[in-house]
Amino acid sequence: MTTLPILPAFACVLLLAGCSLTGPVARSDLALPAQWNEAASGAAALPSPDWWRGFASPQLDALVADAFAGSPDLRAQAERVIQAELTLRSANSSLFPSLKLSSGSGWNRKFDDISSATPAANSESASFGLSAGYELDLWGRVAASIASDEAGLAASRHDYDSARLSLAASVATTYFQYLAGFERLAIARENLAIAERVLKVVEARYRNGSASSLDLSRQKTTVLSQRAQIEPLEVQVRQTRSALEILRGYPPGTDPLLRQPAISLAAMDIPAIGAGLPSELLLRRPDIAAAEARLAAAAANIGAARAALFPSISLSASGSLTSGLLFSLANPPGAISVSAALAQTIFDAGKLSAAVDSARSKERELLETYRKTILASLKEVEDALSNTTRDANQEEAQRQLLAEAERSLHLAELRYREGADDLLSVLEAQRTRFSVQDQLAQLRQARLTDAVNLYKALGGGWRAEDGATPVPVAAADR
Repeated sequence: MTTLPILPAFACVLLLAGCSLTGPVARSDLALPAQWNEAASGAAALPSPDWWRGFASPQLDALVADAFAGSPDLRAQAERVIQAELTLRSANSSLFPSLKLSSGSGWNRKFDDISSATPAANSESASFGLSAGYELDLWGRVAASIASDEAGLAASRHDYDSARLSLAASVATTYFQYLAGFERLAIARENLAIAERVLKVVEARYRNGSASSLDLSRQKTTVLSQRAQIEPLEVQVRQTRSALEILRGYPPGTDPLLRQPAISLAAMDIPAIGAGLPSELLLRRPDIAAAEARLAAAAANIGAARAALFPSISLSASGSLTSGLLFSLANPPGAISVSAALAQTIFDAGKLSAAVDSARSKERELLETYRKTILASLKEVEDALSNTTRDANQEEAQRQLLAEAERSLHLAELRYREGADDLLSVLEAQRTRFSVQDQLAQLRQARLTDAVNLYKALGGGWRAEDGATPVPVAAADR
């Protein structure tokens, strides 16, 4: 055919088909510290992927597992991963030629005179055609686009892992807050019972004339004050429960796992957590891996934008069969054509060059985001280590203070009954004991939360070489 000789004209160009204009992925020159500034237990194990089991709470284990299955946020993130997979699949289709099939039949009647019922001529036709098209990826534009989508899929999967880690941490911290609310409510009710017991003693002494009306009024005020503190705590418990239910995809008040707390704060284990080295953190946090994947996608986008500056070459071929009989292709004449086309933008007022500059600027932006993510992760670990040490020391001091406060209240009540001391000593001992008890419950909650924050800051047992957590195509409905 006469069209075939044009193909050798592109033979030398095809030798460049493996060329790519994509440069290396930008790397941060951030220097990481050799050790953590805050003390860390070197003998403790690093976090495991099921780190929440370290608190020895079957109810917490069930809550986290249920959250993974029903959380709307996690389901939405899973759909984003699926969308990234479909985008990559669509990009991969560019590596293959496109095929189009066409067919048709027609019937035509022609009249010499519109008023005449006799047709001058009838014609029938049938046709069948097949065409193929393919764009040569000479400069690596398609390959760069695919590489960008692959990196985008990796980032999306790492985002899913980050969301999964954040969800488990949120469930755990909210659960601890829920337990602390119940414990503080029990402490308030116990102190109310103590205040009412002392009120009965004051009333008896008042009737016997050994206590003044001022003493009676003071103790009644204490009882009313203790009673007023109970309702806000009850509201806080209900609100914390509804927040925990919504985290896991339940309407408020319908979660079957939250009838009553199955364990107290004091009965829960506080695991010892090893922090490892700061340099290892880059391989243990999915958000850092996601930022690095986006850097790789940005580098690929630069290559795709640069490749758009160069000519594009496309090949096409088509074949057709036609017949003068309706719905019939018996012994039809046929035609085959092969062509190649080259296209080059001559003038676009700097549009393509601006696209390259924009891609480079985006890469610089993501590089700074990557650096910021690393810096933030280092601070999160340092803060978590510091809070863990501080709150552990404060809880120990608070336990000693509680023992002394209980002893002081017992002695104050005894001395008041015997008339050796006034009511003010009892009231002060009551207030001190209640404050110390309440503060101790909050410190225990803080220590449990510190452990969760340290787990989260260290990546929750995630490892880069393990790959992303498999994402379910559709989570099962309850």
